[in-house]
Amino acid sequence: GLGDVYKRQVSKSIYQPGSWGGRMRRLLNTLYVTSEDSYLALDGENIVVLTGEQEAGRLPLHTLESVISFGYRGTSPALMGACAERGISLCYLTPQGKFLARVSGKVKGNVLLRQRQFESSRNDEESLAIAKNCMIGKVHNARWVLERAIRDHGMQIDAKKVKEVSLHLKESLKCIERSKTKEELRLEYRFLDLRRPDIQHNLITRSRVATLTRAFLAEEGFLEIETPTLIKSTPEGARDYLVPSRVHPGSFYALPQSPQLFKQLLMVSGYDRYFQLARCYRDEDLRADRQPEFTQIDMELSFVDVDDVLDVNERLLQKLFKEICGYELQLPIQRMTWREAMDRFGSDKPDLRFGMELKNVSEVVKDCEFVVFKGALENGGSVRGINAEGQGHMPRKKIDALVEYAKGFGAKGLAYIAINEDGTFKSSFAKFMKEEEMVALIAAMDGKAGDLLLFAADKDKVVFDVLGNLRLELARQLDLLKKDDFKFLWVTEFPLLEYSEEEDRYVAMHHPFTMPMEEDLQYLDSDPGRVRAKAYDIVLNGVEMGGGSVRIHQADIQSKMFEVLGFTPERAQEQFGFLLKAFKYGVPPHAGLAYGLDRMVMLMVGADSIRDVIAFPKVKDASCLMTEAPAPVDGKQLEELGIQVAEEEKQ
Repeated sequence: GLGDVYKRQVSKSIYQPGSWGGRMRRLLNTLYVTSEDSYLALDGENIVVLTGEQEAGRLPLHTLESVISFGYRGTSPALMGACAERGISLCYLTPQGKFLARVSGKVKGNVLLRQRQFESSRNDEESLAIAKNCMIGKVHNARWVLERAIRDHGMQIDAKKVKEVSLHLKESLKCIERSKTKEELRLEYRFLDLRRPDIQHNLITRSRVATLTRAFLAEEGFLEIETPTLIKSTPEGARDYLVPSRVHPGSFYALPQSPQLFKQLLMVSGYDRYFQLARCYRDEDLRADRQPEFTQIDMELSFVDVDDVLDVNERLLQKLFKEICGYELQLPIQRMTWREAMDRFGSDKPDLRFGMELKNVSEVVKDCEFVVFKGALENGGSVRGINAEGQGHMPRKKIDALVEYAKGFGAKGLAYIAINEDGTFKSSFAKFMKEEEMVALIAAMDGKAGDLLLFAADKDKVVFDVLGNLRLELARQLDLLKKDDFKFLWVTEFPLLEYSEEEDRYVAMHHPFTMPMEEDLQYLDSDPGRVRAKAYDIVLNGVEMGGGSVRIHQADIQSKMFEVLGFTPERAQEQFGFLLKAFKYGVPPHAGLAYGLDRMVMLMVGADSIRDVIAFPKVKDASCLMTEAPAPVDGKQLEELGIQVAEEEKQ
């Protein structure tokens, strides 16, 4: 992807005058030619680089967005015209004058020198403009340079103004904002990609968020306290990253998935308001808003309940979005229970920027003979639907594509009703229903002329997953998701436990130290799945931006929690002994919350991935394309650690 490296290498910095080597490479859709005896010519639809009398290389013009040449032999007029027609930025340096010229369409020309800048007043159709963002050699006689430019290249430049400028290294190459270059190539050359104005804006915003957060929490009486990075491995859901100990052969540290246990210990120690910007690590499958290493805005408070935590965090969010985005967040933020969120949106992180809410029509169809609906209800499931208003005209091909999309989330299929403008309808299941049943079903869905009704029937978990994701897919297709339309929501009263069919037992939805709702404690033995937790998530535009809970601080409730989760007293002591020991010395009521800093900034700047707000991110297989990490290590290092790597058997 980088082109070829030719015979001579650059012996000094490419930015130092007179040190041009002889290599040509293509980065970020830019062709760099750094041989001082190079000549650029046009051959059909290809740009040809000549060094001396030899052809050094060629590239199709349509693959390029810009060309920078440091050779003094020049560029053919035909190539200059071709670049102007295609909007390709063509920059070249003449050692006599040591300036860089750029050819592009309809640009007001500027001459930028290291010490002086000349502004032209000419707007020309073919506009031979002097490059605006390139570092060049020191020029002692600027007027002489202009005269040579006019004489040698026919440039029509009216120098009206001279002013001092200082060009930094970051201006040496104009990186394209919102570049469409393949992400893999950009991440391999991340040190160049970081010059892009949009990436710089993202990282500056991230720094401002961190600074404002620290200032706000300090004013609220929080202390910033760091917690260890090398810790004991404890079950927290995702896989741990393990670090072998040389001093203790056969033993391992874990990198923290969160500072959870240590911040609770700080509450025991009397530091009643703690926070830190914590680095966290989780060995899990990646996606657009997930990285193996990430940063949390982490906090914990003593002698508080749910409302206290939500209050301070609402004011923090109000300040951050006012200062960073100019957005006036109205308080209090809307709250919704987990049950309501699932019933209405099929998701525990609902996107409120659009409607298309789920409707439970199980009662309406309970007596019908349509086997799909009937079977789902007999197996304890439900029948639910969404109304894509105004989409009744959707072609069958697109509906079939939605069916295939739904199958990716566990659906066996989708039933639909497309209502025509005249009130008639076509349906995939009408022949199995009585006319009055169809009329009642359409009425229950608030269907009207021109609407498309889509139904899923299965166990609740499948139905929610299918319709929740289908709702978002339709919103994307209909362009309903505006990135600057911020819709905040607190989701509260999560289930304390969820049943794992894989492990055949209940597991903690958050972690084993989450406090149950007092009124639900009576169900811990008889109906664990019914118990709600004092847990809460902050959701923005369908993204879980942060979450937290009130913690258990009574020994009897904690013991019962371990029992329900299947922990024996011995195992609980083995895994969490240091925390349980501390709790014996008195622990205050406490609660906390943690934001994903990366996700927050991603939403603020309207990025599509948290990789765009992290300086040096990993890709989907948790590798770094720039440093080629992870990588094998020297055998001696493994020997010191008492580790032997087993070779994979070849199939």
